[in-house]
Amino acid sequence: MADNSFRFSEVAEPHRVRTLQILRQYPDVKKLMGKNPLTIFAIIGLVGGMIGISYLVKDTPWWVVLLIAYFVGAFFNHALFVMIHECSHHLLFKNKSLNRFAAIVSNLPHVFPSAISFERYHIKHHSFQGVHELDADLPDFWEAKLFNNSVLGKAFWLLLFPVFQVIRTFRLKEIKPVDGWIVTNWIIQIAFNVTLWIFLGPKALMFMLLSFFFSVGLHPLGARWIQEHYLTLSETQETYSYYGPLNAVAFNVGFHNEHHDFPSVPWNRLPRLKKSAPTYYDSLLSHQSWTSLFFRFLFDKNISLFSRITRNERGKVKLTDESKPDMDMVKEKVA
Repeated sequence: MADNSFRFSEVAEPHRVRTLQILRQYPDVKKLMGKNPLTIFAIIGLVGGMIGISYLVKDTPWWVVLLIAYFVGAFFNHALFVMIHECSHHLLFKNKSLNRFAAIVSNLPHVFPSAISFERYHIKHHSFQGVHELDADLPDFWEAKLFNNSVLGKAFWLLLFPVFQVIRTFRLKEIKPVDGWIVTNWIIQIAFNVTLWIFLGPKALMFMLLSFFFSVGLHPLGARWIQEHYLTLSETQETYSYYGPLNAVAFNVGFHNEHHDFPSVPWNRLPRLKKSAPTYYDSLLSHQSWTSLFFRFLFDKNISLFSRITRNERGKVKLTDESKPDMDMVKEKVA
């Protein structure tokens, strides 16, 4: 049965150490770091596709809107989350402002303005993985206790997953909740929503809203959030990759260990990163099916919202003189 507390670790998060080890053993992975400006065309295509589908469903019965949102819109919307993720790491353009505008465009079919806020909280997740007051990817204590390992509780939690993600941000006191970029995100998103309602009607907007909730919640795609850091295959490995077929429509977001080790590698090069360092990645446990994980998470009483690793230290790693030059290079590439 699941415990009523998170697993505590006294060691630093594993990614910084593994990054340095890989750089020493496989220095050619440095060539995979960089930008992919062609990603902007994927963003334009996905946003255009969602608008086009909204037009097609605007006069259909509500049950058709629901089904199309679940079986089609969710995949478009999930892919756009990956695009926002790429933009948050500034992996499209060298200019940070252009990356943020691309993220705001990616955000349009999500109905709720979240692209710029996501960047703020996601970068903290990378820097302070497992530190509860700095990592919004971890559930709140009350959240984990409330739903724990209940089947219905976990289903409800997945259904309203975006709501709980927003609530968690209030515990991160070090992040400024509002700035000019966030206000811009809100203004553009509200203008888009109003325009969509006026020209295509309520069903078009509802299609996007349903697609948004399915893409991150009660849907096999929702298992991605479980796959990344929940202790589903081991009590000690805290990050997992997914190597199943849905990576083809999710822009390789399943390569999560690879991404955490090298956040400056864009989505299209992550499979090459895995192949470039087989000693490290082939030995890690991984998932092959989001659908299988989705049902296992719901019905396995041994997996709960407490199935996460936390730590008190703030993610610092003691570097040897030998490894410092490599780390300096990584910081330069990320910047």
